[in-house]
Amino acid sequence: MTELLNGFSAISNGHARVLILGSMPGKRSLQLQQYYAHPRNLFWPIMADLLEFPESLEYDQRTEQLIKKRIALWDVLQNCERESSLDSDIKSHTIKPNDFRQFFNAHGAIRAILFNGKKSEEIFNRHVKQTLDNSFNPDYLAMPSTSPANAAISKKEKIRRWSVLLNYL
Repeated sequence: MTELLNGFSAISNGHARVLILGSMPGKRSLQLQQYYAHPRNLFWPIMADLLEFPESLEYDQRTEQLIKKRIALWDVLQNCERESSLDSDIKSHTIKPNDFRQFFNAHGAIRAILFNGKKSEEIFNRHVKQTLDNSFNPDYLAMPSTSPANAAISKKEKIRRWSVLLNYL
């Protein structure tokens, strides 16, 4: 059975240079009200490695590290219906994207948008990109998903690819 899922508010301040976008929080994240809460999701271990903070930090401390490094974190979707945590289960007719025009108006320093997986990029390109002001022209980068469902790429390789984020800080 599908249910309407509501995403989280952005983790950011007005000084962010990089926006990392997922699609919609998974079940574990929704339960805990934390981005990337599944214990096998590599998002936080990758960020800890690249930004040089202890992986063992509490969630609030980890999000503070992102803000301190001028990284914003959000999802493309405000809400949607989905049965499981898999992006492939998102019911396309239920997609409602977040208000990116308002977000980018308040975050004028964004230089790059990094998509955490193909689905976030696909939804953004289909439902958001054409609604944005033509003068807004950040770099768009497709990153390998940090999800445990993307086990074909090693953690070491994911860290290598995600390290491009450091060029924008």
